[in-house]
Amino acid sequence: MYEQRDAPSSPETPRRREERDAFNEVAAIMARTSDLAAAAPEVMRLVRETLGMRRVRLALLDQGAEEVVIDAADGLTGEQMDLGRYRLGEGVTGRVAATGNPAVVPSIARCPEFLNRTHGFAGEDGSFVCVPVALGGEILGAVSADCEPRGEPLLWEGARFLSVVAALMAQGIKMRIQERERRERLAMENARLRDELRDRHSPENIIGNSREMRIVYDQIAQVAGSNATVLINGETGTGKELVARALHHSGSRRDGPFIRVNCAALPETLIESELFGHEKGAFTGASAARKGRFELADGGSIFLDEIGDVSPLMQVRLLRVLQEREFERVGGNRTIRVDVRIIVATHRDLGKMVREGKFRGDLFYRINVFPIYLLPLRKRLSDLPLLAEHFLRKFSGAAGKEIVTISPEALEVMNRHSWSGNVRELENCIEHAVILAGGPVIRPEHLPASLRHSGEDDPPAPRDLKAMVDNFERSLLEDALRETGGNITRAAYRLGTTPRIVSYRVRQLGIDVAGM
Repeated sequence: MYEQRDAPSSPETPRRREERDAFNEVAAIMARTSDLAAAAPEVMRLVRETLGMRRVRLALLDQGAEEVVIDAADGLTGEQMDLGRYRLGEGVTGRVAATGNPAVVPSIARCPEFLNRTHGFAGEDGSFVCVPVALGGEILGAVSADCEPRGEPLLWEGARFLSVVAALMAQGIKMRIQERERRERLAMENARLRDELRDRHSPENIIGNSREMRIVYDQIAQVAGSNATVLINGETGTGKELVARALHHSGSRRDGPFIRVNCAALPETLIESELFGHEKGAFTGASAARKGRFELADGGSIFLDEIGDVSPLMQVRLLRVLQEREFERVGGNRTIRVDVRIIVATHRDLGKMVREGKFRGDLFYRINVFPIYLLPLRKRLSDLPLLAEHFLRKFSGAAGKEIVTISPEALEVMNRHSWSGNVRELENCIEHAVILAGGPVIRPEHLPASLRHSGEDDPPAPRDLKAMVDNFERSLLEDALRETGGNITRAAYRLGTTPRIVSYRVRQLGIDVAGM
C-alpha cells in the first residue's frame, strides 16, 4: 500500500475536462437535495463511470463504535454493504479513516492489509483507491473504489478525483451523520422515558416520545390510581389494549385479574352469556352453570374492546352494570354484585353514533368519564423509528438473527407509507423484513411490496435540473429572508454570499421580499 505523495501538475487534457464536468454534476446533485441518502448512490455511479471503476463505496464514521460502516455504494449488493464494517485502523479503509491520509493499493493480492470484507474480489487481482472525507479538520469517513490492476500514477490520479468528490459531499455527509446521531439520541431518550414511566405506571410495551404520546403517558398517570371508567379512542392497530393494560397494572388492582373482551368478535347470541355467565339449563347446551367475564374480573379490571359494535339491547344491560356494578346471569334471577374497574375502547365516533341514534346517549356519557385519544401512526411519524427498532429487536431475537439496525433508506420508505393499519401494520412489516434480511441491516428490498410501491401513482416530480436547482435556491432564499425580516444584507450574511448576488437571484426568481 502506498500513501499520499505529491504528484506533478499537468495542463488540462480531455480527461481533465471530463473530470471537471463530473465535478460540476456532483455539485449540482448535492445542491438540489440535502438528503445524502438520495444523492449518494447517484454520485457513486457517476464516480464509477468517470474513473472506469468496478465498485465505489462511501463509508461513514460511527464515533460511538469507533468504526467506519459502508453507507452507500455502486456495484455492491445490500448484503455486501452490510459486511463493510471496519474498526478505526483496521484494513485500508480503517487506516485512511483513522489517519486522514489517502492510500492506493496497486495489487490487492500483494497487500495483506486489504481485507476484501465485502467479497468483491473472488480470487482475481485488482487495484484499490481510498481517500478520507473531512470537513473543517474532522474526519467523517472514507470514499473508496476498486478496478482492474493499474499503475501507481493512474491510481493517484483517481485518488485526486475522489478527494475532490469527497470535499463536495462533505457537508451532506456531516448532515447525514448528525441525523444518525439524532436518531440514536431519540432512541436513548425513549429508553430513558420508558424506564421512568415503568416506575410510574408500567407501560413497558408502549413506545414513543412524541408530544402526543407524552400526553397519553400523563393521562395514564393521572387516572390509573382511580376507579373511573376510561374510554380509549383510536383507529384499529394504535395500541388501545396496551393502554388498557397499563391502566390496570398501574393502579391498586394490579394484583387482580385483567379480563379482555372483544365485543365485535362475539356473536349476538353469545355475548350476553360471555359477559354475564349463565345458569345450568338456561339454553340448549348449558349443561352447567358458568361464570361470565364480569364475574371473572371481580377485584380487577375488565376491558371491553370495540364497545361501539354492541347491540342496543346489550347497551341497556351494560348501562346497568356501569351504574350499579350488578347483573343476573342468563337464566338466573340472583343478583350478582362485582367490584370491577371498567375500561372500554372503540375505533368508532361514538358521539356521532349518538347523534344518529345508533348508540345510547346515557351509556356514552357513562363510559366517557375520562377519554384518552390515541393518534394514528401517520400523525406521529416521529415515533416510527423507535417503534421500528423495538420490533426489530423483538423479531430478530426470536428468529436468532443479529440484525442491528434499519437503513435510512428503509426508514424513508416507511415514512412515505400511509399506515392505515397503524402500529400493528408496522409490526407485521418489520417481522416480514426480518424474515427476508440476510445481513445485519434492514434495507428497502426487505420491506413488503405494499410499502415499497407506496405513492407510485402520485404525479412524477419534475426532473428538469434547472427547475430543481431554482426551487432549492428559492427555498433557501425565502427561509433566510423570512428569518431576517426581509433584510437582504443579513440574509446574505446567513447564506455566506453577497447582498448583490442575493438581490440578483431574488429578482430572477420573483421572490416577494416585501411580504417577508
